[in-house]
Amino acid sequence: METAAAAAGEGPAEGSEALSCFSYNQDCTSLAIGTKTGYRLFSLSSVEQLDQVHESNEIPDVYIVERLFSSSLVVVVSHAKPRQMNVYHFKKGTEICNYSYSSNILSIRLNRQRLIVCLEESIYIHNIKDMKLLKTILETPPNTTGLCALSINHSNSYLAYPGSSTTGEIVLYDGNNLRPVCTVPAHDGPLAAITFNSTGSKLASASEKGTVIRVFSVPDGQKLYEFRRGMKRYVNISSLVFSVDSQFLCASSNTETVHIFKLEHTTDSRPEDPPTWSGYMGKMFMAATNYLPAQVSDMMNQDRAFATVRLNFSGQRNICTLSTIQKLPRLLVTTSDGHLYIYNLDPQDGGECVLIKKHSLLGSGKIEENKENDLQPPLPPSYAATVARQSMMPSSSTMPGYSEDGGALRGEVIPEHEFATGPVCLDDENEFPPIILCRGGQSGKVKKS
Repeated sequence: METAAAAAGEGPAEGSEALSCFSYNQDCTSLAIGTKTGYRLFSLSSVEQLDQVHESNEIPDVYIVERLFSSSLVVVVSHAKPRQMNVYHFKKGTEICNYSYSSNILSIRLNRQRLIVCLEESIYIHNIKDMKLLKTILETPPNTTGLCALSINHSNSYLAYPGSSTTGEIVLYDGNNLRPVCTVPAHDGPLAAITFNSTGSKLASASEKGTVIRVFSVPDGQKLYEFRRGMKRYVNISSLVFSVDSQFLCASSNTETVHIFKLEHTTDSRPEDPPTWSGYMGKMFMAATNYLPAQVSDMMNQDRAFATVRLNFSGQRNICTLSTIQKLPRLLVTTSDGHLYIYNLDPQDGGECVLIKKHSLLGSGKIEENKENDLQPPLPPSYAATVARQSMMPSSSTMPGYSEDGGALRGEVIPEHEFATGPVCLDDENEFPPIILCRGGQSGKVKKS
């Protein structure tokens, strides 16, 4: 999911870390990693075998790489040009377009409708179908980590980003209708992580303290759940992600423990417990919370982890995700030293998750370009395949490059013969959307207006 990417470790590598960045795609079926030499894409369809579906060494020092679902569209940013976003069709080996911005790109989020570029003090919203710049959100509070989240549900395309650099305020923005929705006072301290569930109906957040995780309804911003990750120490939350069915919420940090919370409300309509001493004391204890200070009673009412993982390391950057692989629920943890850990998750009883496989992401694995298609069930004809029609265009005329609202500069004049003969079909695996751009790449510049 995007939310695994919501804290996908963007930024430069530190120390001797093997990976400079790593992110799961929106539905957690693929893993992308960036290194000093380029980037790699892996399929996450098997536990025992890790299939590398693509490797590129054309752009060194990659620190952002994001893939659009299981399509051929991949977005890359490198330290060589940290202000430039490159969009590629990796199976054809062509650049779809590139855009330059006024300062370094800190993060990128995308779904089938929108592409979001986050700078330290501004956010750019593109229409992913033609890369037109639709909106520029200027003068956002200083956001040095590029923290933002985009709903992977393109029917709403909700965007969330910090509304303050000193408190945990979240701005909820409608990415389709290009208007703010509401502001959520999520935490007292600055935000460290935010993520949407797969439908865009829930938003989870954690502050820099990392002790409490809250879940809010979207779009009204009402608090639904509150979970306590720990009490003894503050931690840096490195990833926060919902399961696809929104039943679980997973959080990893710079400690050795990964927490998985279950989203369920206990109801008062359950049958009365048989009268026992422990039951009586439990009711007395809960009744007493009504007379305690709010902070104390809130702490007592916070739910604890449903399941946990004890990693054999701490202090490493890592991201986690919850996915179904070979029909069973799994927890995946990717680490900055170049490893992928796969754990079994018991959805009924929780408890300690069991490590079942460890993969090296930097091994000399063979590239299986068609492996993803072979492992997935047949899909109906895609939207792109339906609308893509071969048509010849005269090559003598020219067409203007980009001319967008919101501060974009007009691009170069591109001869028509440089354009695709139809919408660029990303590949044959339920591709969406069509990208109506030139095969050889089209450039554009974006500036503050």
